[in-house]
Amino acid sequence: MASVRAGSVHTSRRFVLGGFAALTASTALTGRLWAQEAATPPVTPEAAAAPAVDPGTPFTFDLLTEEMKALALQPDTPAAKAGSFLEQLTYDDYKKIKFRDEAARWIADDSAFRIYPFHMGWLFEVPVHIYEVEANAARPMEFSTDDFEYIGDLAARVPQHGKLPGVAGFRLNAPLNRADLFDEVVAFLGASYFRALGRGNTFGLSARGLAINTALPRGEEFPRFSRFYLERPVPFAREVTVYAALESASCTGAYRFVVRPGAETTIEVTARLFFRNAVDEIGVAPLTSMFLFSEKNRASFDDYRPNVHDSEGLRIERRDGDVIWRPLNNPIRLTGSYFVEENPRSFGLMQRDRDFEAYQDASAHYEKRPSLVIEPLADWGKGSVRLVEIPTDLEGNDNIVAFWVPGTKVQPGEMREFAYRMRWGMMEPEWNDDLAFVHETRAGIGGVSGVENTDGSRKFVVDFGGGLLATLPDDAEVEAVVNISGGEVLAQTLSKIPGQPIWRLVIDLKGVKESVVEMGAHISGYGRKLTEKWLYQWIVA
Repeated sequence: MASVRAGSVHTSRRFVLGGFAALTASTALTGRLWAQEAATPPVTPEAAAAPAVDPGTPFTFDLLTEEMKALALQPDTPAAKAGSFLEQLTYDDYKKIKFRDEAARWIADDSAFRIYPFHMGWLFEVPVHIYEVEANAARPMEFSTDDFEYIGDLAARVPQHGKLPGVAGFRLNAPLNRADLFDEVVAFLGASYFRALGRGNTFGLSARGLAINTALPRGEEFPRFSRFYLERPVPFAREVTVYAALESASCTGAYRFVVRPGAETTIEVTARLFFRNAVDEIGVAPLTSMFLFSEKNRASFDDYRPNVHDSEGLRIERRDGDVIWRPLNNPIRLTGSYFVEENPRSFGLMQRDRDFEAYQDASAHYEKRPSLVIEPLADWGKGSVRLVEIPTDLEGNDNIVAFWVPGTKVQPGEMREFAYRMRWGMMEPEWNDDLAFVHETRAGIGGVSGVENTDGSRKFVVDFGGGLLATLPDDAEVEAVVNISGGEVLAQTLSKIPGQPIWRLVIDLKGVKESVVEMGAHISGYGRKLTEKWLYQWIVA
């Protein structure tokens, strides 16, 4: 998979897709929070001789919220680039920059977290500012060229002891996989992109703070996190809190992230948004991933690997406990699907297959890519989960986006608040749950094997695994409930695979060229639904 490595700093395409264009078009705020006057004590000779201590600026999440609310009443001001030698850094230069491990912040404390900044330059032209928060006071974290190692001929072009105007972002490390090692847990880099890992994961999909007008005619707007405030954790704390200021042409926002590393790393997010302008659509809790091919469309790729994807399906748990599984696709043209919901329990992009044999990639290790689930923590009301699928020929491109769309459009001057929990981790499906899950979706030419296909039909094979369904005998009185829109069912069968806890549904369909066929299916019996609801979309070529 395409990526850029700069020593210990790993930059993924997650932070490249679209967001970098916004770095030069969004705003940066260099002002400070409101200061509070305090009485000045008498100056003693000892105090006069001591170095000045920065008292910091008063900081709370509510103060940040009020600041971003006030900022939304002002016209948007484009952010200025940093200039200096940073403007000259190329892609090849950027690969030669490595942050010095000994320069990590909080490294000398009894802290379970360490801060590692990302260097500016190349695609990262606008400075991001980081502050440390302690006792409700914020103090700027400053970085210089002394904090980084510049390899080869680059060293001669970098000023020594030069103060940097800001950073591109940062990552937090903690003992995630071993008690004696500080592994990367979460990283913020590029626009409002960030990513995290659960235990045993390698980086895959990403999240964003907010999506605006994604895949719409007006053109997408990319908000950016311009400042971060990191609250110093108490010794041996198991969580860390990060605050962020979000800025964009159409809105501002105050964010709080409470990060808890673990087998499933959780991030509890509170987003307070203030809108300058009306927008066509906002995407709350947006997720970005990659799907190139699987058993459904592998014939289009000459590749030794059976599957190439960071995520394989969108999972939605509805308010009543019903579960929707929508396998991802790499379509022949851009597509968008809206799943109308009211207060869903969760939605997310999942990587279900955890077997190396399914991918055969000893470098990318797609079987270790995290799944990511969004769990609303408040009443989100009516709206939709939107899925955007973009055609791509390369696994280096993120082509999948999913997010929540509120049922009502935002208006100028409006404030919206959203609270949700993010869960990052392996999250393999439970074979012992009551509901059977969609184990695999396959597709190919329709008709009878070994006989020439003349009607242009296509065969879809859906395997349901586990659950109560798996305990039933081959002759159990169960049925497939199939709904097709825009196509004609030519054949349909349901049977249990001998010796396996899997039932297989086979559907042969015919559709009109260039039309869209919508499919839905589940298995029911004995007065109950026995499986997730499988949904899929076929664009007839």
